[in-house]
Amino acid sequence: MILAAKYARENKVPYLGICLGMQISVIEFARSVLDLERANSTEFDAETPDPFVIFMPEGSKTHMGSTMRLGCRRTLFQTPDCITAKLYHNSEYVDERHRHRYEVNPEVVGILEEAGLKFVGKDETGKRMEILELPSHPFYVGAQFHPEFKSRPGRPSALFLGTDRSRD
Repeated sequence: MILAAKYARENKVPYLGICLGMQISVIEFARSVLDLERANSTEFDAETPDPFVIFMPEGSKTHMGSTMRLGCRRTLFQTPDCITAKLYHNSEYVDERHRHRYEVNPEVVGILEEAGLKFVGKDETGKRMEILELPSHPFYVGAQFHPEFKSRPGRPSALFLGTDRSRD
């Protein structure tokens, strides 16, 4: 998965990373762009010296039932001119469904953004990274939520239409 994210980023191939796919894109960016060879998720390497994806702070590692971030949650767009906001008809926010235990480490957001990766969607607290984009790329988007949960035949989520309409 990391090689696929790297290939898409380097070759301007459209990339849509959903949940783990978003997390993988963060890890790949940290390894390749920030040159942090051991950047990882604590899900894969609990001892990584560079934890870019971490277990949700309020989650329980001993009780797996009901410890996920589940259900519909609001994501606030941080900038109106990002690709994702345009796909969602220039809305100020989007409500999408979640199902995850790991998320981008808020302590590394600053260095990722300084290097060019932008978190264009955050939760209502501003602490959870919900949507990322790479502005130098035609369509490189990651979403922590699952847009497929609200997609229907003939009415797919806006993100699935993105590669055709991202720069309208």
